[in-house]
Amino acid sequence: MCGIAGWIDFSRDLTLERQTVEAMTASLHRRGPDSDGVWLAPHIALGHRRLAIVDLEGGKQPMVVHPRSTGAPVVLTYSGEVYNFRELRAQLTARGHRFETVSDTEVLLHAYLEWGAAFVDHLTGMFAFAIWDAGREELLLVRDRLGVKPLYYHVYDGGLLFGSEPKAILANPLFTARTSEDKLPILFNPRLSMPWETPFTDLRQVQPGHMVRFDRAGAHETPYWRLVSREHHDDTVTTAARVREILEDVVVHQLIADVPLCTLLSGGLDSSAITALAAAHQPPGLRSFSVDFQGADDDFRATALRPERDTPFALAAAAHLGVEHTSLMLDPEALPGVVPETLLARDTPSLGQFDSSMYLLFRAIRERSTVALSGEAADEVFGGYPWFFNQDTVWGDTFPWLGNSPRLTDCLAPDVRARIRPDDDERDRYATLRARVPRLPGESGLQARMREVLHLSLQGPLVYLLDRKDRMSMAVGLEVRVPFCDHTLLEYVWNVPWKMKVADGREKSLLRAAVADLLPAEVLERRKSAYPATFSPAHAKTVRAALDAVLDDGDSPLAGLLDVPKVRELAAGQGRMMTMADNLHLLLPLIEVDRWMRGYHVSLTA
Repeated sequence: MCGIAGWIDFSRDLTLERQTVEAMTASLHRRGPDSDGVWLAPHIALGHRRLAIVDLEGGKQPMVVHPRSTGAPVVLTYSGEVYNFRELRAQLTARGHRFETVSDTEVLLHAYLEWGAAFVDHLTGMFAFAIWDAGREELLLVRDRLGVKPLYYHVYDGGLLFGSEPKAILANPLFTARTSEDKLPILFNPRLSMPWETPFTDLRQVQPGHMVRFDRAGAHETPYWRLVSREHHDDTVTTAARVREILEDVVVHQLIADVPLCTLLSGGLDSSAITALAAAHQPPGLRSFSVDFQGADDDFRATALRPERDTPFALAAAAHLGVEHTSLMLDPEALPGVVPETLLARDTPSLGQFDSSMYLLFRAIRERSTVALSGEAADEVFGGYPWFFNQDTVWGDTFPWLGNSPRLTDCLAPDVRARIRPDDDERDRYATLRARVPRLPGESGLQARMREVLHLSLQGPLVYLLDRKDRMSMAVGLEVRVPFCDHTLLEYVWNVPWKMKVADGREKSLLRAAVADLLPAEVLERRKSAYPATFSPAHAKTVRAALDAVLDDGDSPLAGLLDVPKVRELAAGQGRMMTMADNLHLLLPLIEVDRWMRGYHVSLTA
């Protein structure tokens, strides 16, 4: 896992811009603490920060090859893991390619030489990379199919800047940190973002499953992968067996590492299944980790999304599986203290306590491991969230994952609402993503609607969670792998009928059936419970004080944009919401957007 950055400009000599390119690259040092490199040519500059996972001595980047056909260099800067690189290496060796290292980086370069841009179809993994082909005078930016690894870019007249995180682009004086009022809906709820969208004006993400080509004609973004809907012909028993077979193969491939590896074990079905499969194929001594909060015995409050605490279930799963488990107990009052770190990790507004606790968890894990396997994405793939089973949310004419929560944009001042029309904005976003659903001809009723609901959940909500996990882990130099994001698994499960996914009347029935022999009954039967939240009164007091400070500050970037009495009314309430821990959870973005705009000197335009 690494950080990448670069700059292409056909109108200037970038060999004279080493200092700027090194600054762009250095901004990503947390993503790659082990080594760095810069490669310059007249119109292209590539930078790399490395977190060494495979082939610790080889694999340094940017990596260059000179194909015999042209002699013109092909250069790669790459972040991520290609899990099938050993199989690809064997194929390429049989085709006459010769290798000097045992790294997946070199395999990627030779795969490009063999298949051109179509080589992405051969890759299995999580990745974001840039390839410069001097013979074609073309830069290729590629992001993995589900967007596990981030990749941002900014196009200007004659050139393009890119980086693993916005900070790499912000380090170049050609880019200015700006936002606009019409971005307030995604600032207040990042899950509403379109796959290409960021809070910064003129900064885009490479969409999951897409590639961007940049040449003298400009930038062109095209998809190389998308889900396809087909008839599913396997019966329930066969389907569960096939899921188990695919998932086990995925986990085995994701155990490849030349550094210590562990799992994130919450005691839920997803993480326990991954840990069980990892333990079965790892030498004895696999470690696992979870997070909880001091005082939770007294403070915890059950909600629809968090009906119970993780710790008892994580301990039960670890004991059954024979792994060495650590439950990290955090002081809730310490969470605000690391917000500057989480904001720096994101370059966009933090998620408050959820970023802070994850950052502290990953920082502690990094002292013992460099790679961790996570159960993220199983809920989106197999159907695990409460809104999948509530008829009002399923059939509502908007994003089901919004649940029954109020919209934070309702707290905008009336004149701002009139200008940006957030309700229309939400409807437009919903219609845009709903139109992207790969439909199956002849499908109707609940099955057709659940295909829509699942696809919508694979968009903003999953990207939001993957982004959080990437940023907080890479901020401490920890690589987190997500087996449930394997595209082969997703392609198979996508076409399993909804009634089979909930065959026993509960969420994730199919996954439960696939791993039934691996887990203790209390874990196997456990209800979905989301990443832990603290309900500490002391933490709530700190958040309320921070919110009051924003509302009372006439110099706040949000001053004049909010209906302050309405915000205060919402802060005083304690309505039960499907997707939010409490009302303060809903209002956190107001605090974090204020901090982001101040900290990054973001100017706001109407």
